[in-house]
Amino acid sequence: MKRRPGNIAAVNALLELTPDGLYCPAGDFHIDPWRPVRRAVITHAHADHARPGSRSYLCARDGEGVLRTRLGDKTAIDALAYGAVLTVDSVRLSLHPAGHILGSSQVRIEKGGRICVVSGDTKTAADPTCRPLEPIRCHDYISESTFGLPIFKWPSTAQVLDEIHAWWRENQSQGCTSVLFAYSLGKAQRILAGLDPSTGPIFTHGAVEKINQCYRDAGVVLPATRHVGGVAEKRLFREAMVIAPPSADAPAWMRRFPNRSRGFASGWMRIRGNRRRRVVDRGFVLSDHSDWDGLWATIAASGADHVGITHGYADEMVRCLREKGLGASVVPTRYEGEADASPDAGPDTFPDTHSGEAPGGDDA
Repeated sequence: MKRRPGNIAAVNALLELTPDGLYCPAGDFHIDPWRPVRRAVITHAHADHARPGSRSYLCARDGEGVLRTRLGDKTAIDALAYGAVLTVDSVRLSLHPAGHILGSSQVRIEKGGRICVVSGDTKTAADPTCRPLEPIRCHDYISESTFGLPIFKWPSTAQVLDEIHAWWRENQSQGCTSVLFAYSLGKAQRILAGLDPSTGPIFTHGAVEKINQCYRDAGVVLPATRHVGGVAEKRLFREAMVIAPPSADAPAWMRRFPNRSRGFASGWMRIRGNRRRRVVDRGFVLSDHSDWDGLWATIAASGADHVGITHGYADEMVRCLREKGLGASVVPTRYEGEADASPDAGPDTFPDTHSGEAPGGDDA
């Protein structure tokens, strides 16, 4: 990136990096700004991408409900259908599915024949709770790199769901509640959509149940769930699956499940040491981000002659891209994740040790 006066750096022909984040001067808008701005274009509703306080927001129509739930009913939010083109000053802007969570978008901007795409967070794996990632041809592509190392290669979703069901049935045979920690926006709903409700009752933490309603309102099919807080008889939890954010793993909330087995679903479970550090009984390798192969496939499909890399293993990914003969550079970011806290959750016992999907982050 070329440094300009006033702490502003040119990222490419259409974008600059300012103290407020990525900025398109020709359209006078920011993309996932770090601080309140006049016009914010939002890739998705995770809090490291959707910060409160901006004067107005633009997001994909599929994600409007989730974003409004996170930012508040009084927030000025405009929604755009995927693929629809909006002219903002001298820029043509459109949003395209990113495959990450419900309403997640890649932002495509075009001016004078030059096209730039900002990926936000992406996932190439199939997911019934959101639209699949749409490859976009462009000149400049800005990609995340949360799991930008060759070690991160995901098993199939079907395999992971089979493992979760086997763990659930094993716990039932021992009279234990299955408490599965998964981040409340995106990961929890993806797991729920894959659970067989005939296996047993399914309960959720309040933070998860709140987002479940947003997904149901958007037409996503989820199995029947009950909020843990509305259950007085502990015996009902005996053979149940309970989905909760990692921040709920505290004595005040967990004491309602005296006999329990604790699991954690995250891409970081690909590294065995993380399972030991999390002090859970089972780790399940399930991520809402692209793995190493998925990142490379998406970048290749863009046909970009320059790639900006942000989040996670950015330096390592840039080095690999350059070794392949591609133009690449790091696009610094101020936020790498968020604490998935909620009013009825206790302190987070999974410390935030890495970017993006790290334990303790909102979308791990």
